[in-house]
Amino acid sequence: MRAEIVSVGTELLLGQIVDTNAAYLAKQLSELGITLHRRSTVGDNMDRLMLALNSAISSADVVLTIGGLGPTMDDITRDGLAAAFGDALQMDKAIADRLRAFFRLRGVPFTESNLRQAMVPVRGKALDNPHGTAPGLLFEAENGKIGIALPGPPNEFIPMVENHVIPYLKAKTGGVGVIKSLVLRVAGMGESLVEEKVKDLMLDANPSVAPYAKVGEVHLRVTAMADRAEQALALIEERAALVRARLGDAVYGTNEEALEHAVVALLARAGATVSTAESCTGGLLAGRITEVAGSSEIFPGGVVVYSNAAKTDLVGVPAELIERVGAVSPEVAQSLAEGVRKRFSSTYGIGITGIAGPGGGSAEKPVGLVYIAVADETGCQVEKANYIGSRAIVRLRAGQTALNMLRLKLLE
Repeated sequence: MRAEIVSVGTELLLGQIVDTNAAYLAKQLSELGITLHRRSTVGDNMDRLMLALNSAISSADVVLTIGGLGPTMDDITRDGLAAAFGDALQMDKAIADRLRAFFRLRGVPFTESNLRQAMVPVRGKALDNPHGTAPGLLFEAENGKIGIALPGPPNEFIPMVENHVIPYLKAKTGGVGVIKSLVLRVAGMGESLVEEKVKDLMLDANPSVAPYAKVGEVHLRVTAMADRAEQALALIEERAALVRARLGDAVYGTNEEALEHAVVALLARAGATVSTAESCTGGLLAGRITEVAGSSEIFPGGVVVYSNAAKTDLVGVPAELIERVGAVSPEVAQSLAEGVRKRFSSTYGIGITGIAGPGGGSAEKPVGLVYIAVADETGCQVEKANYIGSRAIVRLRAGQTALNMLRLKLLE
């Protein structure tokens, strides 16, 4: 079964409201094995709504709308769906009586415009909404096409999906069919190289493999469709194993597992600790590490060494060294990593120094230049990076590189 979602509301187009409802609904559809072909958003304009609905009905088996079911003139979804499905609307006396009682109980004046919410399709039915005044609507065309109108407020929308939409669609599909996904998270390898290594695996439709570039990493979504969940998961695991074989240690985690979670787990498993000395990242790396539950076992402490004096006073970077090579240099990054490791008696020390911007750069040392060092008892590894992007992006990428350097060292 193919589906399309049409979200209705000018406030969505203006960015005043983020459409979390559509994302939630998409996930529920995948659990039912229903393929979502397209999501669209239109404002409170009947001509544009009709274009979207007619297009959706022509290509999908079920069209689900979100929003536009209220009592005011700009709530046009019920009228648009009725026209698109060639159906008429009629007053539902029971809903009208409930609306009048609702307003009377709250001592709020009742206006006749509220009765718009009591209009239901002749060939369909209303979907009960105990959490609001606007019922959902179900349209069923003679050719088998289905239209489902859902209210916009999440406290009304989610219960209606759970109590009405899911059972209805499950009955339509016979309860057979599911779509499952797994996200493989990749660090230290660019999107183009990742694609080059797995591009033949991306040609298959089931399971499918699709890359998504993120800041400092790449995500590969493996998706499979099958009659039962265990069958889909078996297809995913088989394909994920092939991806891991191609990418090796670049794959660090799955789904919502962030890089800091993977690193903290590796440190805990090794019985090791890490400390940090940060200049341009200003404590961002320490913050990411300590966001992970249990990090107190592997993180004795860190320091923000923004000024040259702090670098010398807090972790012992020689002032002469800074004067000779500059604060942004591989030598200072190494001294930071070794100094903070010694200060906190940790297994590993990380030092970061660079120019996050937007000012402070030069021809020799441009904005985005960062040196990252990881030290242990055997020595120190230093990497040079030239990041592009905003100050926030440079800082984020530096922290990402530092975590991945430590992760790879732990895997050795």
